[in-house]
Amino acid sequence: MRTIGLASLIVLLAVGAVVFVLAAGERQTLVVGLALAAVGLPMLVLSRIHLGRAFSVAPKATTLVTTGVYSRIPHPMFAFLDLALLGAVIALRMPWLILIWLALVLAHVWAATREAKVLEDAFGDAYRNYRAKTWW
Repeated sequence: MRTIGLASLIVLLAVGAVVFVLAAGERQTLVVGLALAAVGLPMLVLSRIHLGRAFSVAPKATTLVTTGVYSRIPHPMFAFLDLALLGAVIALRMPWLILIWLALVLAHVWAATREAKVLEDAFGDAYRNYRAKTWW
C-alpha cells in the first residue's frame, strides 16, 4: 500500500508541476520553484548530517540510523534532493525536464530499494521495526 501511495504522489507531483508551469506566470513559477528548492536543499544537508559516518555512496550496512529526519523518512537524502530538483524544474519553466526528473526519481527509488535490502539483511527485525514507524 505504501508503494502505491508513493507512486501516486510522484505522478501527481509530475503532472501538477507540468500543469502549473504551463498555466502560471513566470513570477509564480519562480517563487514556487525557489520555495521548493529552499526547503529541499537545507533538508538534504540536514539529512546528510544526521546520517553521519553511516554515509556511503554504495549501499552498505554499518549503522542503522533511526533518529532525526530518519525517524520518519527512510531515505530523506533522495526525497529532499528530488524535491529540490522539482523546484528547479518549476523555476526554469521547462516542462520537458519533468521527464528527466522522473527518470532521476526512478533511479533513486531503485537505489533506495537496494539500500533497504542491504539494511534488512544486516539488521533484520530492527530494520523492519524501524520501517514500520516511517511515513513510507
